[in-house]
Amino acid sequence: MSSQYDVVIIGGGPAGSTMGSLLRKYHPQAKVLILEREHFPREHVGESQLPPVTMVLEEMDCWEKVEAVGFPVKTGALYRWGNSDDLWRFDFLVGQEYDEKPRPGKLEGQRYQTTFHVERSIFDEILLDHAGQFGCEVCEGTRVTKIEATGDRIDALKIEGDNLPSMADEHGYVRAKHYVDATGHVGMLRRAIGVHVNEPTSLKNIAVWRYWKSPDWESIEGVGKGGIRVRVMSLGNGWIWFIPISKDRASVGFVTHAEHYKQSGLTPAELYSKALQDEPHIAELLSTATEDGDIRSTKDWSFLASRMVGENWMLVGESAGFADPILAGGMSLAMAGAREAAYIHAAILSQEHDADWLKSWYAETQTRRISQHIKFADYWYSANGHFSDLQAYTSQIAAEAGLDLNPVDAFRWLGTGGFVSDDLTAPVVGTYRLGAVKSAMQILSGLPANWEINRANQFTLNLEGSSVVQVPYCRDGKIDKVKCYQRGASLLPMIGIYRIVFRALGRESDAAGLVKQLKMMIASTEGITEPYNAFLGALDALEGMVAEGWITPGVREGRPFMNVTLDEASVSMAGR
Repeated sequence: MSSQYDVVIIGGGPAGSTMGSLLRKYHPQAKVLILEREHFPREHVGESQLPPVTMVLEEMDCWEKVEAVGFPVKTGALYRWGNSDDLWRFDFLVGQEYDEKPRPGKLEGQRYQTTFHVERSIFDEILLDHAGQFGCEVCEGTRVTKIEATGDRIDALKIEGDNLPSMADEHGYVRAKHYVDATGHVGMLRRAIGVHVNEPTSLKNIAVWRYWKSPDWESIEGVGKGGIRVRVMSLGNGWIWFIPISKDRASVGFVTHAEHYKQSGLTPAELYSKALQDEPHIAELLSTATEDGDIRSTKDWSFLASRMVGENWMLVGESAGFADPILAGGMSLAMAGAREAAYIHAAILSQEHDADWLKSWYAETQTRRISQHIKFADYWYSANGHFSDLQAYTSQIAAEAGLDLNPVDAFRWLGTGGFVSDDLTAPVVGTYRLGAVKSAMQILSGLPANWEINRANQFTLNLEGSSVVQVPYCRDGKIDKVKCYQRGASLLPMIGIYRIVFRALGRESDAAGLVKQLKMMIASTEGITEPYNAFLGALDALEGMVAEGWITPGVREGRPFMNVTLDEASVSMAGR
């Protein structure tokens, strides 16, 4: 039978609404239906975000709507983790303090590097309403009761509810050219089509949480004003999160291994109460607070779908995979993937690129991105033990990436950005900048995570054994084919900061001259509004290119070396 819609998205959470908004923005004639089984607003866990969300919200033309609510600005995290009782900071603003300004504010300067702590009931409703305003047909309180398929192809959806789509037939069926599963861990379409999931980790945790009310979180010493860090406090058998989501409301949860929960003999409520009593820092924050709502619990162990795309379907957001919440990456992964899914469907509907090429790239990108977050989260947990155990674990991570390294070399490989090809424009691990990862590793391990570029003063490009490939790049509503050098699984893109570093290396190999070239090129490159941050990105790119063999480092007697500090706040040249 003929299709009634171009795209049907099952699930109206951040992934589904992000994809719907951007698809309609860039392909306004598309008939897009979003089916949501619940009525918004509704409570949902996952309130803490990462800075990539800011960029997606801006592209959706939705950032100002979220800013208008007055959600706390997230500038990083405050941890107690590992073998130390000290509190340490993980900041988005490298070498800077947050400059508090009147709100609602503009998206400029530091706000590009920060994000929000959000009350999901409000945030999700803003995004879903926004998709409707872009022209998506949104049906809340509408359930998919049956998914009809022939082989790997979805034929139709049977739906029920009090808000049926305008183009549903008399039997309650809707049909589309393309179907998207944005139903989160439920994975409704994923399950119906028979896609199994892999659980690439032994960490199988559960989360127990509730909300708390207090007169004013910002008046409590240590919480801060304006820019607020999420609190993550390690216990012997798990960890606690404390996330202020408004001026007088906070999300507080406890994550522990499922096996510990079973052996404890406690109910979720009892387990939760005991954890709060065992953590004095959190207990102090809650000393004047009152409970707000019931205790909730869920399993939250990592998984990855074995397939992301099919003949006429795609998995978006947590239906594709989930990484442990210790790194607060869920929303970033979901919305970044949904953005790319929107670009791909717009291109397919416009017949601008080969659909198989786009789908293959999407599946590879999401798989790599989610896998990196899972590995980094596992590494984070392993740092709660002794460093000898940590070294052995990094060797295992390197082996999974196809490298045969001893524990010491494996630790150095991970610390220098062992998998940095996630983003075509800048070196990141999952959705974290390489420099931030190195900083965290030093704090977690107690050992210096040295910059490899500090060990050399000569840098030579090494393209031996590579081939030239074309990779999709989503920008300004269009998908461009970007030239990349490829060697094995490693890509060197000729775009963004990588291209600047590539060009600089073509002019200068000496460390001192290279630093000057980078600064000059950044200053003269159109579109770079934050030269300081671009230069930090160039250092990350240099480090990552050395780690993946795109640069051969060397030493020339009598010439100065780079002296990059851990926080990247400054680079000086020093002789040796």
